[in-house]
Amino acid sequence: MTPGLSLRFSLRFSRAGRLAALVALLFALLGFAAAAGAGTGAGNGAGNGTGTLRMAVTTSFENSGLSHVLLPRIKADTGIEVQLIVVGTGQALRLGAAGDVDAVLVHARAAEEKFLAAGHGTHRREIMYNDFVLIGPRDDPAGAAGASSATDALLRVRAARAPFVSRGDDSGTNKKELALWKAAGVGTPSGGWYRPVGAGMGAALNVASGMNAYVLSDRASWLKFANKGDLALLYSGDPVLFNQYAYIPVNPARHPDVKSALAARLEDWLTSDRARELIDGYRLDGERLFTFNARP
Repeated sequence: MTPGLSLRFSLRFSRAGRLAALVALLFALLGFAAAAGAGTGAGNGAGNGTGTLRMAVTTSFENSGLSHVLLPRIKADTGIEVQLIVVGTGQALRLGAAGDVDAVLVHARAAEEKFLAAGHGTHRREIMYNDFVLIGPRDDPAGAAGASSATDALLRVRAARAPFVSRGDDSGTNKKELALWKAAGVGTPSGGWYRPVGAGMGAALNVASGMNAYVLSDRASWLKFANKGDLALLYSGDPVLFNQYAYIPVNPARHPDVKSALAARLEDWLTSDRARELIDGYRLDGERLFTFNARP
């Protein structure tokens, strides 16, 4: 090969090589941007507000039947498919702290505030409320129905050593029950009459029905519960039994894979007039199970 031909060949090869390298770099950058978008929630349908969102919710919310009313409407109105992970409040917050869900709907304010203080959630938005009620045998051997307060009702059960079923699962209901015992000056009860079951609200009500025992329940779960047996609602109305449900998006700064755009759109829906209509309108035997109280 002549020197001139060799030089021209080398220059052409060098230019072709540079062009190929630039094309490869461009594709690499595009791939990186796509991966970054998926990691921050821009992918998987989050960019246009559609896709699947994982939300940890309390067993009481699921047992009430309200989720079966809300979820189809959320899907129809927003395109968001909400996948529920039904657990107690304590476990729901642990799932949020681990970044295993995109949002939580829970009902234990002190635990929620600790969750936020630790940086696991972005903010807390109140959605709806009902109340806790004391359920027990219709003949009420402890005389709880005549109590002057929620703590007095529990002290009467303890004094009678009447069977009492506790959720025992770190749920919002369990946290409320333990707080009431503490307020009564008892601490965590012990003895054969006190039966922690480590289960959800429906399961705890079933155990109480089978044992003809006392149990603390949220009102919605009790109204929806079918296997009442000889149980009855004995005590309610103390302001300390107020039961607030709140929505908390998981913090994307801690967990970049959470679908924060979907969580924001879901929050908009949960605080909308449409949600108010469905939540306030959800009734069983003419009795309202929840009251909407989200603020704009």
